[in-house]
Amino acid sequence: MALVASLFFAGACNTVFFTAVMVDRTWSDPSTWIFVGAMALLLTALHLALLCLVLERRSAHVVLGVVIVTTAFATYYMQRFGVYIDPTMARNVLQTEVPEARELFGWGMLPHLLVFAGLPLLLLSRVRLVARTWPRALATRIGWLTVALAVTVLTVLAVFQDFSSLMRNQTSLRYLVTPANIAYSVGHVLLAETREAVLPTIEIGLDAALAPSWAERRRPVLLVIVVGETARAANWGLSGYARQTTPQLAALDVINFRDVTACGTNTEVSLPCMFAPVGRRDYNEDRIRNSQSLLHVLDRAGFRVTWIDNQSGCKGVCDGLREERADVPVDPALCADGRCLDEVLLRGVDRLLKNPQGNAVLVLHMLGNHGPSYFKRYPPAFRRFEPTCDTGELRKCERQAIVNAYDNALLYTDHVVAQAIKRLQGASAHLDSALIYVSDHGESLGEKGLYLHGVPYAIAPAEQTQVPMVWWLSKGYAESFGLQRECLLSQAAQPATHDHLFHSTLGLLQVQVGEYERKLDLSATCRR
Repeated sequence: MALVASLFFAGACNTVFFTAVMVDRTWSDPSTWIFVGAMALLLTALHLALLCLVLERRSAHVVLGVVIVTTAFATYYMQRFGVYIDPTMARNVLQTEVPEARELFGWGMLPHLLVFAGLPLLLLSRVRLVARTWPRALATRIGWLTVALAVTVLTVLAVFQDFSSLMRNQTSLRYLVTPANIAYSVGHVLLAETREAVLPTIEIGLDAALAPSWAERRRPVLLVIVVGETARAANWGLSGYARQTTPQLAALDVINFRDVTACGTNTEVSLPCMFAPVGRRDYNEDRIRNSQSLLHVLDRAGFRVTWIDNQSGCKGVCDGLREERADVPVDPALCADGRCLDEVLLRGVDRLLKNPQGNAVLVLHMLGNHGPSYFKRYPPAFRRFEPTCDTGELRKCERQAIVNAYDNALLYTDHVVAQAIKRLQGASAHLDSALIYVSDHGESLGEKGLYLHGVPYAIAPAEQTQVPMVWWLSKGYAESFGLQRECLLSQAAQPATHDHLFHSTLGLLQVQVGEYERKLDLSATCRR
């Protein structure tokens, strides 16, 4: 049973892996046939060894059935969207909410599931396993394991030069070996979460305090941080995109940063990283996830910090602080099918402006351009670029239709952020306010055969790592904090990263704390 399953996995479920292996190779070269054959033998032996470790007579049908079904789903998304099953993608899947998961399913995947899951399960159901005495069963299992491991070692040695070069230059290939990639990535995530659960949270900003200049301020201060979702710089109108996808922001007095690099290619990585004192430049996932964030520092400095979420949670960034969900369907015009359009977030802004309670920081986590159902991210009034891809099965649409739907969603993001700014402008008589908008990561829309996001960072295309960032400062805020607009505009023309967010926010709010690094504060040289 394990051998037949391994042959099936190697031959039918690893087409993406073999496509990657064949890059720069031709079938006319005899060495190509030898190498591809060796890889097929290696994948068979590898999965045989893994299955021999987990299959047991009484549970073999159930365990293998689960592996087959999981593999069928994984291969569908890998083949259709160019997805890599690495630990961050596994974490995304394990934490996916029901509304998000619902959008990822469609009738178009049924033929694939029938072939890759239905047929194997039918054959599996007809297999009957014979009981053996445990000494004989143990000896048989050890024998098969020995053979599998021996074949693995001998195969690698036979093509070692090509194999070592491939693995060294394309380390992400291991996340295409299916279903071994699923087992490794899920195991890695579960182990990490177990480790996180027992480790104490690292407190930061224990010495956080407002700078002496705060003694001279007479009006409360509000900073709004809008965390965008899946907005890529390549389609951002303010950054030179051929279409004007940000007309409302363009009409406002905003500062647009044209060259910003994200910390990750998915929310699970980017969100904790962008609010951490040390992000991508010295990346350590365990340290970031086990540590408090920028928001805890601001809370210690005396700000009233509130996180309002219209997506999948704050990923630990706001643990222990005020957190609200914006996706409760209280407004039929904005909410449907368990999701709300992002204008629902403006309720939080209105509520805070009506009842200000001292100095505050408000974080709005948008649904933004979360794929693949871009057409669901905006109301009909923003369907300006047509025709649009009105399905989550992106492969069924022309690429231009996908781009049109994506750009319409950006138009709506522009509208929501602009409306937040206008509300702050309306309160400028009694409140000094500022707004930062920055997206968590970008998105692929078919370039190089890739869709969505989540490609391992080391090989991720610019479409997934380059994101928009916009600042807006009220006149009173700029004067109170001594910020020079022309200087900020010159700073906005320089490259920036998510690593700047932590330190720039502290600088904008003039919070003194040991974790602050002036060189990463984009406003440091622009304060009088």
